[in-house]
Amino acid sequence: MAVADAAGFPLAVHVASASPHEVTLVEATLEKCFTNELPSRLIGDKAYDSDKLDARLEEDWGIEMIAPNRKKRSKTQDGRPLRRYRRRWRVERLFA
Repeated sequence: MAVADAAGFPLAVHVASASPHEVTLVEATLEKCFTNELPSRLIGDKAYDSDKLDARLEEDWGIEMIAPNRKKRSKTQDGRPLRRYRRRWRVERLFA
């Protein structure tokens, strides 16, 4: 798992087995951050749409989680933060 900045440069990298869900690895990845300053927002895909994760990141780290809602789930975000979701391809480029 990796966290990248707006330009696609890595800020944190964490390697784990494939069995745990990605939501459980977010905090472990943030702990491995290369820089002293953490990002103010994280952008993830639908797998990161979790109220528990949103609350933990906001309370413990002061980070806003931006992820589109999964099917059959009430809307928890309006369209304004989700506009940033279009730039998620930059972290995908990091893996390529």
